[in-house]
Amino acid sequence: MAKYLRDKEGIVAFGKRVRDILLKKQLTQEDVAWEAGIEPMQLSRIERGVINTRISHLLAIAKAMQVHPSEFFSKI
Repeated sequence: MAKYLRDKEGIVAFGKRVRDILLKKQLTQEDVAWEAGIEPMQLSRIERGVINTRISHLLAIAKAMQVHPSEFFSKI
């Protein structure tokens, strides 16, 4: 049986990077979440590294923040 792969360190680093960009651009969680079509609590869980988000959410968040998705990984 296949083991579920979860890179906790990478998920936490990704979330911190999302938060850093959010703060740098002076955006609110709520504004980005609604623009991305997700619940603000979902974005909060992503930022805290609690959940392993979907690629489609990553792309929607990048679009809402007006950054290239690669920005989320530039310091990981």
